[in-house]
This record gives sequence, structure tokens and C-alpha cells, in this order.
Amino acid sequence: MGRPKTIIDANHAESGYWRDLWEYRGLFSFLAWRDLLVRYKQTVIGVAWAVIRPLLTIVVFSFFRAFLSEDVDVSAAIISVTVATIPWQLFSSSLSESSSSLIANSNLITKVYFPRIIIPVSTIMVCLADFAISLIILASLMIYFGQIPGTEVFFLPLFVLLTLFASLGLGLFLAALNVKYRDFRYVVPFVVQLGLFVSPIAINSNEIYGSATIPDFVKGLYSLNPMVAVIDGFRFCLLGEQWIVNQIGLMISLSSSVVLLVIGVWYFRKTERGFADII
Repeated sequence: MGRPKTIIDANHAESGYWRDLWEYRGLFSFLAWRDLLVRYKQTVIGVAWAVIRPLLTIVVFSFFRAFLSEDVDVSAAIISVTVATIPWQLFSSSLSESSSSLIANSNLITKVYFPRIIIPVSTIMVCLADFAISLIILASLMIYFGQIPGTEVFFLPLFVLLTLFASLGLGLFLAALNVKYRDFRYVVPFVVQLGLFVSPIAINSNEIYGSATIPDFVKGLYSLNPMVAVIDGFRFCLLGEQWIVNQIGLMISLSSSVVLLVIGVWYFRKTERGFADII
């Protein structure tokens, strides 16, 4: 009986990459669970952070709405701001966590082979856990104020998926850049802060920053921000038809999210081979 042969295929990492994602699903689950435990177990107040973060944003923007608007309905303002804050928190946290995930797991990258894209995607799973807790907060507020969503709520998963497309695409791109150029870690807070001001969070449909009142000649440019359609979509799904989603703006935001995802995956895959050498 002859000795077993070991065949080393130099192209396996390329040809079998996407198949390896399924083979390494156990690692994906382990990383997601580990990040979830680290986030809440090694803190003073634990899971309460997932409640405090969105609540602080809701309180600030609710006061912002109250000072800018005359004769504002306080309960409607709180619900409107909460509905807009939840998808924004999902986007901003997913972007921040995924863009820094490779540097945080540098020891793992240099020791063993696995599809590196598992790392940023697993961090987004942790952000989805925070998102679920935020939804519980929103449901409690809506029940308290007697605001019950209609059948439009069944479209909500589509806008959650749009949020994940945008955050993952941009997160993959910045994560790859952050490996080679460490100063890109300063870019992410700037992007998040800028996005907060150009997204329709602390508004209602007839105020100056409302999506419906944006002039037509800049509406296309405004809609390039994927979170515009996401926030308007969340309000439509949870608050009813008084929040109209601009169809052209939705298509532009959807296209920009898909483009971000394609570019992010392409650049990540292009630079992935050198991560272990550079990091």
C-alpha cells in the first residue's frame, strides 16, 4: 500500500473561497458569540448599554424636535425620532465595528487560514443583537402611546436588509484600507458624524430637513445617502402611509447600497491576501 499523497493547490484559496465560507460556519458562529459576550460581559452595566445608547440619542433628538417645531405633538415626536434612530444606530454601529474588526483580530489573522470576510460579517451579527433590543424599546413606546403599525410593517425586513448592505459594503472597504493605512480609523467617526447630520432623523414630513421637501434638483444627490430611504422606509412601515417613500429616491438609495456592497467585497477580496503580512 503506497504512502498517502498530499496535494497542495495554490489556487484553492481563490477557487474555493466562497465554498469555504460554509465550511468555516463554526468559526463564524464562535466569533459572533465571542464578540457578543465580550461586549456585555466585560462591562459594568452589561446589556444595559444596548438600551442606554439608543435612549440617549432618542432623548437628544426629541428635545431637538421640540425646540425647532411649534405646536409639536410630543408623543408623535418621540415615536418618529425613535423609529429613525433605530436603523441609524444599526448602520453606524455596524460600520464602526466592521471597519475596525480586522485590526482587533490581528492575532487570529496571522496564525491560521480562513476567509477573512468572516470577521467583519460576524461583528455585524452582534450589532443585530443590539438592533433587536432597540426594537423592543420601540415596541414598548408604541404600545404606551397607542401607535399600532399597519400591514406596511411586513416591508420592514427589506429596509433592514438595505441597511446591512450599505454598512457591510462600506465597512469591508474601510476595514481593508485600515489594515494598510491605520489613519483610516479616524475617517470612520467622521463618516458617522457627517451621516447623522445628512440623514432625516430629527424631522417630520413638513419640516425643512424632511425628505419630502428636498428640492428636486438635489433630491437625487440627497438620495445617494442610503439611510435616507431606510429611515423614510422605517417610518412608512411603522407609522403608516402619512410617511411616503419617494420611489425614485428609494431606487437611488438601493442602487447606492448595492454599489457600496459590490465595491466593498471586490476591494476586500483584492487586498485580502496581504492582510497577514501587513497587519
